[in-house]
Amino acid sequence: MGAFAAHEVARLFRLHGPQVYRRALRLLGNPTDAEEALQDVFLKILDRVDDFDDQGKTLNWLYRITTNHCLNVIRGRKRRLALSEAFRVAPQRADHAVAVDQSVLRELLGRADPREAEAAVYVHLDGMSYSEAAPLLGVSKRTVGNLIARFDAWAAVALGGTS
Repeated sequence: MGAFAAHEVARLFRLHGPQVYRRALRLLGNPTDAEEALQDVFLKILDRVDDFDDQGKTLNWLYRITTNHCLNVIRGRKRRLALSEAFRVAPQRADHAVAVDQSVLRELLGRADPREAEAAVYVHLDGMSYSEAAPLLGVSKRTVGNLIARFDAWAAVALGGTS
């Protein structure tokens, strides 16, 4: 790692560190985990800074790294007991979407297919439209819809499976 790489990462941290932290906090649900994720994300960026080609998509790149890192953290958690307790109560459903509280959604994201989970983060947690999520995922709007439909169907089974 050269001085340029360290300087570039420091610049990215100053400019985008707060957004990365808020993203991690939203996904992980607690400030301590979000702080740790912030550090981990920028350490990953330090290793990848030479691969980055800034064409105005810096925040998208950072969000994607942060989202994937946080989903991996969630997957690694050993809170299956809390999840099984949450599954005992069937959630209220509006239309075909699955309505669950944030903590249950985080646990579901940790168990879901990685691509479906990433789409669910953008659409369900961030409130993005399919059109907004598509470029972040590198897929079409239609594919985002398919990913969300599969995630929602899987989540409905997972939530209703033990009741």
